[in-house]
Amino acid sequence: MRAGKGKKQYRNCRKYLLFSLLVFVLTGLVFLYVKGISSDSKQVKIGATYMTMNNDFYKTLNAEIEKKTNQQGNRLYVRDPELDEDKQSQQIDYFVQERVNVIVINPVKSDSPKILTSLNKARKAGIKIIVVDAPVSKDAKVDTTIVSDNYQAGVLIANDMMKRLSSAKVLLLEHHNAVSAMDRIQGFLDTIKGHPAYQVVSKRETLGQTEESMPQVKKALNEGMQFNVVMSLNDRAAIGALAAIKDQGVTDNIAIYVVDGSPDIKNFLANTNDIQGTVAQSPIQMGGKVTEVIERMMKHQSYKKEYLIPVHLVNKDNIGQYTITGWQ
Repeated sequence: MRAGKGKKQYRNCRKYLLFSLLVFVLTGLVFLYVKGISSDSKQVKIGATYMTMNNDFYKTLNAEIEKKTNQQGNRLYVRDPELDEDKQSQQIDYFVQERVNVIVINPVKSDSPKILTSLNKARKAGIKIIVVDAPVSKDAKVDTTIVSDNYQAGVLIANDMMKRLSSAKVLLLEHHNAVSAMDRIQGFLDTIKGHPAYQVVSKRETLGQTEESMPQVKKALNEGMQFNVVMSLNDRAAIGALAAIKDQGVTDNIAIYVVDGSPDIKNFLANTNDIQGTVAQSPIQMGGKVTEVIERMMKHQSYKKEYLIPVHLVNKDNIGQYTITGWQ
């Protein structure tokens, strides 16, 4: 009897231990599941789309956002529309489907009906919208815009040119779909207005790309166009212009002015006479401001409708004050 009773007690004890272990495991799984849901609900999801990632400016800007996002355990979706407004519109719609908290957009085309329609859908879905580098049309209601002082960039270039040259025939390299680019050009034009010694001889569309700029400048040279200044909306277009001038064997001095302040252009400034000056933007500072505003948004704190990031003229006189191995 004692042996039978002992076996029964052993079986009951084993059942109790197995039951306790099962309860412990299930409790742990429930805890992890609930914690996962809680963690996911607190995770901020950010969708970012830039007009093109074929530009180190946007890569550097995005890297700043990505760094902070990873530090905070949040999630960042990055898309490249490749200068295609249809693609960018679809990317915004995708962000809405993914229920992101914030959309960061650098618009392919500032007044694109498709992009504006998608942004308005996002807004109705309760998604915060941050516009960077180039503003969108006022028809789109966005939460904040963070841009460089683009108009001032054009002013700085015009003033430096007039200080150094008694007269100029200027070739303008533009990107019509980007408000930021056209603001730079407008700042330049407004500053030389009323100074007849400084004339614009031609305007060329380049999309801000090296591969578009180079053939445009070659064409101008082959047409026999006379110019001694190139005013470029950004560094990539300026590099295309410089390549065209070198390729055509031009020996006359042509002063190239540009906006961006990329490492490539600063290297040219420091080590050659090919570039007259660049107005430096700061994608690092811009990216930092984006992450700061996102944090304020998620904490329901106040923020401005617009942030202007200061710009600075960099030339031979002050290039030593800047790093030439990276962005500022």
